Amino acid sequence: MQLKVLLPSEVLVDIAVTKVIAEAENGWFCLEPRHVDFVSALVPGLLRYITREGVEMFLGIDEGILVKCGPQVRVSTREAVVGDDPEALKAAMQARGSAHDEHDRYARSVLARLEAGVAKRFLDLQKH
Repeated sequence: MQLKVLLPSEVLVDIAVTKVIAEAENGWFCLEPRHVDFVSALVPGLLRYITREGVEMFLGIDEGILVKCGPQVRVSTREAVVGDDPEALKAAMQARGSAHDEHDRYARSVLARLEAGVAKRFLDLQKH
């Protein structure tokens, strides 16, 4: 199988593999070359794959979509980190998640101020 991991800005992984193990909302699943075509929404966490040379590798991923069509396995995700140490990848993804949470909180506060300003302007217009 050929595993290709696509991020918005780059192709992170493009490698021949013998096995892909990933997690969906309903649990873990394993794909091997003779499995039927398959589509799944992935949850944030680890994706494991075995290269043709027998090397076990991991990807820390954000939520995404996995599509297996024939010998091609495509994973599309917003963020991913590749490595061979699952604990280090978990920590890296948690750190990225914390940064995104902080950014989201800031964006929500800016939006709330904008909405309050617009509402105030409408009230001012109704008075005149």
